[in-house]
Amino acid sequence: MGVIGMQPHGSGQAQLALTRRRLLGATTAGGLAGLLGLQAAMPTVARAAMPDGEVINASHWGVYYGRTQGGRFVGLRPWEKDPHPTPMLAGVQDVVYSPSRIMYPMVRRAWLEKGPGAAPETRGKGDFVRVSWDQALDLVAKEIRRVQTDFGPWAIFAGTYGWRSVGRVHNCQPWLRRMMNLAGGFVAATGDYSTGATQAIMPYVTGTLEVYEQQTAYPVVMANTELMVFWGGEPFNNNQIGSNVPDHAAYGWVDEMKRAGKKVIFIDPLRTEACKQLNAEWIAVRPQTDVAMMLGIAYTMVTEKLHDEKFLHNYTVGFDQFLPYLMGQTDSTPKTAEWASDICGVPADTIRDLARRFAKNRTMLASGWSMQRQHRGEQVHWMLVTLAAMLGQIGLPGGGFGLSYHYCSGGAPTANAAILAGGAPILTPAANGKNWTPEQGSKTIPCARIVDMLEHPGETYEFNGTRVKYPDVKLSYWVGGNPFTHHQDRNRQVQAWRKLETFIVHDFQWTPTARMADIILPATTTAERNDIDNVGNYSYGSMVAMKQVIAPVGESRNDYDIFRGVAARLGFEAAFSEGRDEMGWARNFYDAAATAARAKGVTMPDFDGFWKAGSIVFAVPEAAKKFVRYATFRDDPLLNPLGTPSGKIEIFSQTIAKMGYDDCIGHPEWKEPFERASAPGAKYKLHVNSKHPAMRLHSQFCGTALRSGYAVKGREPCLMNPADAAARGIAEGDVVRVFNDRGQMLAGAKFSADVMPGMVVVNEGGWYDPLEPGKPGTLCRYGDVNVLTRDIGTSRLTQATSAATIAAEVEKFTGALPALTVFSQPA
Repeated sequence: MGVIGMQPHGSGQAQLALTRRRLLGATTAGGLAGLLGLQAAMPTVARAAMPDGEVINASHWGVYYGRTQGGRFVGLRPWEKDPHPTPMLAGVQDVVYSPSRIMYPMVRRAWLEKGPGAAPETRGKGDFVRVSWDQALDLVAKEIRRVQTDFGPWAIFAGTYGWRSVGRVHNCQPWLRRMMNLAGGFVAATGDYSTGATQAIMPYVTGTLEVYEQQTAYPVVMANTELMVFWGGEPFNNNQIGSNVPDHAAYGWVDEMKRAGKKVIFIDPLRTEACKQLNAEWIAVRPQTDVAMMLGIAYTMVTEKLHDEKFLHNYTVGFDQFLPYLMGQTDSTPKTAEWASDICGVPADTIRDLARRFAKNRTMLASGWSMQRQHRGEQVHWMLVTLAAMLGQIGLPGGGFGLSYHYCSGGAPTANAAILAGGAPILTPAANGKNWTPEQGSKTIPCARIVDMLEHPGETYEFNGTRVKYPDVKLSYWVGGNPFTHHQDRNRQVQAWRKLETFIVHDFQWTPTARMADIILPATTTAERNDIDNVGNYSYGSMVAMKQVIAPVGESRNDYDIFRGVAARLGFEAAFSEGRDEMGWARNFYDAAATAARAKGVTMPDFDGFWKAGSIVFAVPEAAKKFVRYATFRDDPLLNPLGTPSGKIEIFSQTIAKMGYDDCIGHPEWKEPFERASAPGAKYKLHVNSKHPAMRLHSQFCGTALRSGYAVKGREPCLMNPADAAARGIAEGDVVRVFNDRGQMLAGAKFSADVMPGMVVVNEGGWYDPLEPGKPGTLCRYGDVNVLTRDIGTSRLTQATSAATIAAEVEKFTGALPALTVFSQPA
């Protein structure tokens, strides 16, 4: 059946030794437990046990069957309709019995004894007191009421962000917002860390977010694309997971490309596993220099008359305003292949050759998202679209560009499906006697600017053409996320968090964020509750019943039930729940989706029939298999205009130009980031590539037995080119210290020639484990790469994360190796 573990990934990490056969066979009592080393026993609270047997459920890693015996989750196997199960699926079981599982409601001792805001420097030090659920819910409700009454809704931040569990009923973030609006309102967040720069810039360029949208369908690419270019994207790694339940359709497409001998190029500083599996051409570009390389290609196209002037005239605006910059007329710097080569490290002849090959072939430019998670990140996809427009293939079968082929099977044809609502309906904020005016600050902030908000209450900042004020937040309530792994500049964040009077968290593990909480409420995992979800972020090919595998572990409760308890104490439980329990909401969501589906001719059973069957598979129309992005626009741009002011692709945006930002002018341009390891005179000579891990979803599953499959002496791996390691006296397997002016961490050295010289790879999502909690600059014992990052917006236009801009140094660690603490219970 093929190996789904132990594949040498592009990072060079050894993967968990788990084949499909082992995963499929680990369904007997103790089978998967033995494989993962699950805890033999954990303290539990008497609850009605689920009957022995097997039920269908789902996760960020796919659909599975969970097996129960004697009240315990003893095994799982992948859904038979999953074409490529991921070995990460095993973590779904392990996390339930993790040594870091939160069993009971807890309150930070100083907060409990002295009140809100007391001794914030003790946050993260593990000094918690166990309380009853009644006491915990009373404390939460009392604190919400206090802050609403004494300050107002602008003092509560509930714009919680993160990869909450799958399932539409138990999508905890809409429930939090619903509850907070009933309580009087809150400060929200906009955008995300994944694509913040692109989803802010693309509406000005193509009139849409562009990310999270259907790509030209796989069958069209296979039939028409002559040259597939993955620019900073990795289809093997990130197609394992999905914000909804993934369908893993991308792997069949990748296999088909390999069998067909499709010509593929990867432009990336890392030779990825997909690059090797596809026998693709690897062009190693220096990190953060992609825009310079694109400009060099564009210059060659113009000077060699390879650009499509007719397409540029009919379907775009502003090329004539971009061209003087490209040719060097505005800055005395022609963007020649030689100029680009000096910056990006790709030979000038290669750059010129790419321009010719792109123009000669039907070319698909498939970009990942990592390049826009850097300082000046919005320039990357703007320039990529400009390059695609110059080729003139946008809207043609197999040509143009795509920004989601690397994620959750973007390109899988969309089924004629019943599509569930994204979560609980958000209600209008209730009146509470507080009038929210601009003086109190904005009602939303860019999600990556939360630390700025805490540090600078009342100060004005610029964002997307506006000038707004940061609110003065006293209380933050976080569910379904882990900001103490996903946010940047950890040491600065720890200090900023002291400005909060209260921090409330729901979670099922003692994550770094849970350890920073004042009140921590234990939540269930997806295996401990009932839910419903679609399968496939783009295809919507199925719908699955997520049936409860086991009773909740310890005293954990569903997030929804926690919110109901708080709502009851605040006096609006009936309005919050509408009298429905989890199955009542599952039925409500299903019936709404089924009614809409029947209206477009889809045959749907009633809810009881669906729940009994466990899943529905939807048909894919032939038209969906032939979908070409932007085809209708190309056919008739007057009848099918884009959502831009001109109705066309805007290579020059007059709207952006009028904002007057010097860090994001009216057309794409190359600008140096605030730091670049390959720049002349750089202090730190190694770029740190903080790519997505192969055996985690961001930070999820870092606290499980899956970690043993890749950790080096218990630490997050640091992948190095052998030459860089030799120059520093580092041997493979050494524990190293990775450091810069912002922070320091330990990691375990691994070598690979797949890493270009001058770069190391440390995956994002490693759990923060400070040697001295609360002390600025303290050593992270495990390997949280965000101790090294700088918390700065990509530009004043987008204010997105610059997480991928990191320069650092690496040295062999020679001190006594400190014990890890973050993967066990706090004191």
